[in-house]
Amino acid sequence: MEKVQGEMEIERWERSEEISDAEKKVIQETWSRVYANCEDVGVSILIRFFVNFPSAKQYFSQFKHMEDPLEMERSLQLRKHARRVMGAINTVVENLNDSEKVSSVLALVGKAHALKHKVEPIYFKKLTGVMLEVIAEEYANDFTPEVHGAWTKMKTLICTHVTAAYKEVGWAQYPTATL
Repeated sequence: MEKVQGEMEIERWERSEEISDAEKKVIQETWSRVYANCEDVGVSILIRFFVNFPSAKQYFSQFKHMEDPLEMERSLQLRKHARRVMGAINTVVENLNDSEKVSSVLALVGKAHALKHKVEPIYFKKLTGVMLEVIAEEYANDFTPEVHGAWTKMKTLICTHVTAAYKEVGWAQYPTATL
């Protein structure tokens, strides 16, 4: 069966390298420092995400009209969502040795965002990219090339599982040009 260009790009996007035990440990050690400042780091990630990708705000009625990063930072709704995002990532990080738990958590996230919130799956790739940027900047002393490589695999793992959940529920709108 012949594949169209967009399908091949999705498959390339979804490919995930195995995270080694050493990389899992590096991710968990780094994350423990990040998660100690869960809300502040989460807010920084979301603000950067919304500044860099303002179209993502369309999915958030509570703060879709906010332009000022300071206003976003003070938003209780944004802070609540930041805690929720960081909590989901924390569950994944804590369970990196339990692939079924990781799949389950990310499937729930993916399905909720596909069915309930109708969020385009490309935003997960964008958000996880911003997450890496913010963590690398705020924890520069900890973010060695080894750590960056491990977190890049983590980013791919998140996107792979979330995208699989979108496919499972029959999401037909896959990104092509933005990859």
